[in-house]
Amino acid sequence: MKKIKVKAFAKINLAIDVLRQREDGYHEVRMVMQQIGLYDEISIEEIPEQEIKIRTDLEYLPENRENLAYRAAESFIQAFGIKRGVQIDISKKIPVSAGLAGGSADAAAVLNGLNDLWDMKAGKQLMVLGGKIGADVPFCISGGCALAEGIGEKLKPVKEVDCFIVLCRPNIRISTGEVYQKLQLHNITERPDIDALVYHLSQNSPIEAFRKNMVNVLETVTMEEYPIIYNIKKKLLECQAEASLMSGSGPAVFGLFRDYYRAKSAYENLKKLYSDTFLVKSIPKKKLLIKQEG
Repeated sequence: MKKIKVKAFAKINLAIDVLRQREDGYHEVRMVMQQIGLYDEISIEEIPEQEIKIRTDLEYLPENRENLAYRAAESFIQAFGIKRGVQIDISKKIPVSAGLAGGSADAAAVLNGLNDLWDMKAGKQLMVLGGKIGADVPFCISGGCALAEGIGEKLKPVKEVDCFIVLCRPNIRISTGEVYQKLQLHNITERPDIDALVYHLSQNSPIEAFRKNMVNVLETVTMEEYPIIYNIKKKLLECQAEASLMSGSGPAVFGLFRDYYRAKSAYENLKKLYSDTFLVKSIPKKKLLIKQEG
């Protein structure tokens, strides 16, 4: 039986604007997402039984259809009429419920992995399948840096920001759905200039040229309830981050650094306070890293 190993990369949001709530309950957004070098490791093995089996190394994660990786495998197998099953083993490194798209990254990696495992050459169909699983899944399939619109599924490639990233997740969990429910659009006083941010990224501008455009309107909800997020942002800036922002609906916070040694110093300082602290790099599009076995 064939086996494949895939890395599922996390993302951060360089900016998030929420425009309106749609009639279907979803929110219309404009945001810039950047994939980063923090990843889960996923092993996918073909099995003769027509079953989907999931194992994770975190006891509280579901190992059934509630896991997005399961739903990704299920949708792929159904879409292509596959008459075999898969055993999926997930080693988690991306913090859960942190605003880093960990579940979506796993689902995307499974779709990409199965496409290679069975040589289906699915192309754009993967994006369609991913969009039915979750709004962030298409981005996690394509990777790199992108402007996302609609509910996050409409993507336009953007030049990635080339820098080091110190990422810190305080020991709290946040529901994205609850954050959006509490968001008061009429109370938002500061919004990101998404077009200016995209322009500066395309020009490879220094971070100081676009950091004022790095605004996440969801901070108006999450930071008010959890002041620790503000404290982490402040700490990162004190450690000479050139910009700092909450990712997604939080609670993960990141700082951007051009200089490795400043980033390393900030990482060492934050790591003493928060165990879930990481020093990574931004990564370009399609650094999927698939290893075929057998």
